[in-house]
Amino acid sequence: MNDIQYLNRLFKEYYRENRKNLPLINSFNEREFGFIPWDKQIRMIRHMNFSSRENLMKNLFSNGPRHVYSSGALYFQPENQDMSGKGFKGCDLIIDIDADHFYTPCKEDHDFWYCKECGESGNGIVDRCPSCHKSKFKTLTWICEKCLDIAKYEIIKLIYDFLIPDFAIELNQIRIAFSGHRGYHLKIENDKIRTLSSDERRELADYITGENVSFEILGLQTRSGTFYRFSQDTIGWAQKILRKTEEILNKPDADIKNYLSNNEKFNLNNSYIKSFINSKQDFLTKIKETNRFILPSIEGFGMTNWKKFFTGVVHELGVEIDIPVTVDIHRLIRYPGSLHGKTGFKVQEILPDEIDDFNPLDERKESLDPIVFESKVHTTQKLEILEEKVPVTKIKGEKHGPYSKGDIIEVPHHVAIFLLCKEVAKTI
Repeated sequence: MNDIQYLNRLFKEYYRENRKNLPLINSFNEREFGFIPWDKQIRMIRHMNFSSRENLMKNLFSNGPRHVYSSGALYFQPENQDMSGKGFKGCDLIIDIDADHFYTPCKEDHDFWYCKECGESGNGIVDRCPSCHKSKFKTLTWICEKCLDIAKYEIIKLIYDFLIPDFAIELNQIRIAFSGHRGYHLKIENDKIRTLSSDERRELADYITGENVSFEILGLQTRSGTFYRFSQDTIGWAQKILRKTEEILNKPDADIKNYLSNNEKFNLNNSYIKSFINSKQDFLTKIKETNRFILPSIEGFGMTNWKKFFTGVVHELGVEIDIPVTVDIHRLIRYPGSLHGKTGFKVQEILPDEIDDFNPLDERKESLDPIVFESKVHTTQKLEILEEKVPVTKIKGEKHGPYSKGDIIEVPHHVAIFLLCKEVAKTI
């Protein structure tokens, strides 16, 4: 039995043992299902429909697919092979937040790239090879508590800074799930939102991310050399920006300097930062004047620098989402309770009041633990490392690695499954 057959058998056993535990999602029999099998020659089997959870489970423990998906959309005929013949009824709003889609400092430690053209390699993320300037890469992306915490923070920010205050979404309409790999997805089940077109969803996504925020529309303007800001009494982005600005101004001077020195967000030079700090008390006073919207006079600060500053604030406040996922009304997302074939972890549903304490790599609450292949007795497996470099893996509070190609290792069962699913090791 090779490793793919071994993992396939494990997945089948998981579904057989959990055939009564898999969640039953809303409007189950109106959704399309899709599977990705272990055979890499087959990309996806989709346009399927199941009349009951029992029928779905029979398929899962018979086939043990590598990935399991269901549609955000509801259809009259979800099994129809022709998208136009499915009879579209509406689509839940789906928001995907994945550490793959934005920079996190920890990637410099655990993500690697190899240039296929010249053989150069390095850590982190690059657009082009620094040696040959080509962009053909082999990459190895990893997970750690830090990047998963950052993704989790984005979900919390999305719910409590945008969905509830700005869109009046109720908590009982929000479904959150750890994806089983590098992030989370969120689904909103709301009859009105289900009617939104792709273009309307793009506008909503732009609002959440802060794309195309117009400071002029919010009230930023200059008249006779005086700069006027927007009112913090206005709900939405104007209020968010001014509250965040006040938070920045209340920091110690050294922290403000470090904060504004971030070129990716603010791109202000040292002289402007110094002028900004020297004017912070005046700025705080003017923010608190609710009936006057004048910005402080800061040396060197014209409209260009004000926009740079407020753009940095928007960048800080916006949520890092995968916009194409939100816009696509025919998108399939991972089915809750299914297994992620790149880790062996479960796609774990979480309630909004559970997410703060949720730690997928070391979850203490058994009912929320996505690591399903942890052995009740301490069994280990021998593996050989296949990749040139494999970073440290910390699961269940224990560190494993780093490893190099050819290393023979012995690790707990759940760690072995993770490394096999990541295709960086083989059994021996």
